Amino acid sequence: MTERAVTERAMTDENAIDVAVKRLALALDALDAAVERRREGDRSEETLADQVQALGTDRAQLAAALDGETARARRLEETNREIAGRLDAAMASIQAVLDANE
Repeated sequence: MTERAVTERAMTDENAIDVAVKRLALALDALDAAVERRREGDRSEETLADQVQALGTDRAQLAAALDGETARARRLEETNREIAGRLDAAMASIQAVLDANE
């Protein structure tokens, strides 16, 4: 092989290596970007899981509060009926006294 052919072959090999290095660098950049997207996705999933757990906790607290208020409302209704019965009895007694004195 002539010196010129050797030089051209070496330049072609260098170009091929440069192209391969550039392709490898691009592939590594793409891999880094994919890994970062995956990490962000994982963080988003963790955040959503935390939010779902917090919502579940809030729901449980609200359900307990609702149960307490429902029980309180029932007691108030029962007390209201008892008072209404006593008032009816008291008015009937007063009416009876008034009728007796007429």
